[in-house]
Amino acid sequence: MEDFERLQTMGDDGAPVHSVLKAEPLFTARQAPLAASYNDQIRPLLDAIDRLRNLMVMKEGIQLPTIVVVGDQSSGKSSVLESLAGINLPRGQGICTRVPLIMRLQDNPHAERPELYLEFNGKVVHMDEDNISVAINDATNEIAGHGKAISNSPLTLVVKKEGVPDLTMVDLPGITRVPVHGQPENIYKQISEMIMEYIRPEESIILNVLSATVDFSTCESIRMSQMVDKTGKRTLGVVTKADKAPEGLLEKVTADDVNIGLGYVCVRNRIGDETYEEARLKEAELFDTHPLLCKIDKSIVGVPVLAQKLTQIQATIMAKCLPEIVKKINDKLTANVAELKKLPQNLSSVAEAMTTLMRILGSAKESLRKILLRGEFDEYPEEKNMHCTARLVEMLNQYYHELQHCAENDPRANFLLEELEVLEEAKGMWLPNFLPRTAFLTLLQRKVKGISSKPPSFVARVWEYIEGVVIRVLMRHCENYPQLHSSTRRAASSLINKMKEKSMDRMMEFVEMEKLADYTCNPEYTLEWNNLMSQQNIFMDAINVVWKPSNIVLQGIGEVDVGNLRHRKQQIQEAFDLKMRITAYWEIVLRRFVDLMALHLLFSVQNLVNNEMEKEIVGQLIGPNGSGGMERMLEEAPSVAKKRDQLNRSIKLLRESAKVVANIMDRIATDGEYSD
Repeated sequence: MEDFERLQTMGDDGAPVHSVLKAEPLFTARQAPLAASYNDQIRPLLDAIDRLRNLMVMKEGIQLPTIVVVGDQSSGKSSVLESLAGINLPRGQGICTRVPLIMRLQDNPHAERPELYLEFNGKVVHMDEDNISVAINDATNEIAGHGKAISNSPLTLVVKKEGVPDLTMVDLPGITRVPVHGQPENIYKQISEMIMEYIRPEESIILNVLSATVDFSTCESIRMSQMVDKTGKRTLGVVTKADKAPEGLLEKVTADDVNIGLGYVCVRNRIGDETYEEARLKEAELFDTHPLLCKIDKSIVGVPVLAQKLTQIQATIMAKCLPEIVKKINDKLTANVAELKKLPQNLSSVAEAMTTLMRILGSAKESLRKILLRGEFDEYPEEKNMHCTARLVEMLNQYYHELQHCAENDPRANFLLEELEVLEEAKGMWLPNFLPRTAFLTLLQRKVKGISSKPPSFVARVWEYIEGVVIRVLMRHCENYPQLHSSTRRAASSLINKMKEKSMDRMMEFVEMEKLADYTCNPEYTLEWNNLMSQQNIFMDAINVVWKPSNIVLQGIGEVDVGNLRHRKQQIQEAFDLKMRITAYWEIVLRRFVDLMALHLLFSVQNLVNNEMEKEIVGQLIGPNGSGGMERMLEEAPSVAKKRDQLNRSIKLLRESAKVVANIMDRIATDGEYSD
């Protein structure tokens, strides 16, 4: 990479600063006029970039350094390319270039004759100089169809010929606003979008071909390049037809009102039957002798200067971009290999399918153990709904709150009236200072019945939540096997329903057990009853002293009105005792409802995860009533198959690209030609 960083932009004199290329004169006696002196050193870089372009690495989002030739229709774009390549390109009315034409020029001084061929649609077509236009037209028709429509599929023209500069350029259709006969109505939009696609990347150098006969600021190609290159730092202007509009041309190219940051080159292209050698002599004579054009600095006139500038710019942009290209290829390759590994195994037998299913169930069970049993939520750090132990505790706390604060559980309502009524009906032939157990059980059963709808409601709510969690986890672990989704979801829902029914039955057993007997070994009952009974004197004082306020506050009960009890003093103390006993015991009953539910849930969830879930899902898939789940696993989902194919093709392309750039980087590191 350090070798490439030494290849910097051109200095004020037009020469590369600290170039790794040998700084020799542009022309030598042995060289043809347009071949730059450092072609042998640039060629491997250019070949590497061209190879990457042929591999279509740009489809992977990796931009390549590219000289993009743009210009308004009839700006002389084709003539400039002909002058650089020394060949004849298609001419005619309307759009001649209907596809992106990638021109790869290579100086070939030792060949007996030029080598020219086209690459498109996976084939190579060789040709000679006399039938280039015909061959390009035929290939264009094959790519874009007969007529005047355009296509974004590229056509590559390779020209290996003595004297041409080592360049790769992309020629795009000329910009036209008004469609002619046979052209699509939206031809301007199509061409504009194609041009923008090529000139938008920062790696693109824009070769903007402008006719000297027009005002540069009105050119559509200038407007487009300014949209993506506001400062013009990667735009080079080529002014054609200088001989037709010499007046004011010097001012145009020196004022630079349209931000051509890389400067201008003024050229005269071949006219009529001139040979390319004759055209170069005529061009030199024009800029030497014309009274206006001779004032333009010789460093910005002539096709040879244009060839030199393009070669230098190309060398700089390639050297600057190649290390980043290497990094992007490697990063993309690593990411795609990792993504491919994440895809499900392509199963080929029922045994493989069964192994995969058990692996999925094993990983799903471990996830559920973590979030439902151990309270770990690293798999869903930001999704609080999946922090299950915390959510279940919240639900249990809410359940306890609902039990405590339901209307049936208000100890102030009809204070002692119900107790007096029950004591009246529970009279028996025993000593008057003994509380009848039937009275206590009657009150207890009424209270239990009053809240009997809440445990089933809570059970339904909890298992609905657990069902959502279980299905979410299962779907995540078998997301790559959509053919399993419906069976797995159905099995999970069926199992949860069974677990919910068991919990319902167990909760109703709890309810019936609480109705049946009054028992606890919890010492808090006695402590609480004693605390409550310590207020009996306050209560009796309020009953007996009629002039005292009838409202009193009893700890553990709240504020009560005893006015309506003053005329019912018989059995009032027994009723007070009974109330305090049921109040102290009821708190224990409510806690028992919550504690038993918590223990039951923990046991049920553990059983669900460790035992029942696997049996249910496997039974659903391969049991006697199974629906061919194992066989369906062998049928890879179309979306997965498509993704696998895309990744395999992408990885193959990127590996080939990595070899290309590795070879050139190795050569740069070891070849003496690339050292100072």
